[in-house]
Amino acid sequence: MSMLHDIGARALHLLDPEDAHTAAIRGLKRGWGPKAPLDDPMLRTVVAGLHLPNPIGLAAGFDKSAEVPDAMLAAGFGFVECGTVTPIPQAGNPRPRLFRLTPDRAVINRMGLNNDGIEAFAARLQGRERKGIVGANLGVNKDSDDRVADYIICLKRLWGLCDYFTINVSSPNTPGLRALQSKEALDALSGRIARAREGLEGTTPIFLKIAPDLEPFEIEAIVESAVEHGFDGLIVSNTTIARPDTLQSKHARETGGLSGAPLFERSTEVLKLTAQCAKGRLALIGGGGVSSGAQAYAKLRAGASAVQLYSAMVYGGPGLVQRIKRELCGILQENGYATVAAAVKR
Repeated sequence: MSMLHDIGARALHLLDPEDAHTAAIRGLKRGWGPKAPLDDPMLRTVVAGLHLPNPIGLAAGFDKSAEVPDAMLAAGFGFVECGTVTPIPQAGNPRPRLFRLTPDRAVINRMGLNNDGIEAFAARLQGRERKGIVGANLGVNKDSDDRVADYIICLKRLWGLCDYFTINVSSPNTPGLRALQSKEALDALSGRIARAREGLEGTTPIFLKIAPDLEPFEIEAIVESAVEHGFDGLIVSNTTIARPDTLQSKHARETGGLSGAPLFERSTEVLKLTAQCAKGRLALIGGGGVSSGAQAYAKLRAGASAVQLYSAMVYGGPGLVQRIKRELCGILQENGYATVAAAVKR
């Protein structure tokens, strides 16, 4: 069956990238996705109190409106992050806005946080059985007068419906959003989120997702602000606005965020710097260019307790997550680690 799923994934490459994505979501909603076997116990791990069956997560952007989280958990992901969701539905930027860079095994997107809005997102989460770890990536409406208020609206509406939250301050496709990573803006945002969190029952981890285009002094400031205001962890990293000279695709100069293979090296460098600054005070999740067990292992050795991927599935198909887990198990064993947690560089 995995071969049939991978053949189907290759067939989707005959379609426009966004049409292919829409078709994939429809197929998953109809139950056509792969069904993974139980994970090897050595892959179990705990991140910010979240008990994961394996450390390979689905990054935000694939399931923007929480339509298929359970299908992706069934496909073998250890956790699934839905979103980015905003308070009010928005159409995003004009098409074309999603580009395959096939020679580079990369993707550029300038989607503009298109999604069905918080009410539809919440209704879907309310309608599912709470099995598996599902997070919500929170964003802001493009024309919002108070962007911090948008995060808080989403946080309060979804509290109790998902297992963790990610505050997205690093999408390059919403004008001005990345400015929220500056020290002053981030302190203001973090303080308001911390106060909102105090008024909510129970404890749910909150992560901050940062860009790979930060300088070391900016990373240090973000880490200290996150620790001071009670964030549980950081996701390192979002897409990049940089364009490496190595890109070969005709779409290489399209505007938007670049993801996939060319992001791996830079995102892993930023992860290492973040881990050095955090000194174990924050849980770290590594994203950016992961497409193999060796790359997942490299993220663990750089300080991440888990990883996320999305763009690699465009080229590796739905069977990719199983291949990564098999490879990771072999690498852990070869290096004398009995568990994922033991391999994480502290």
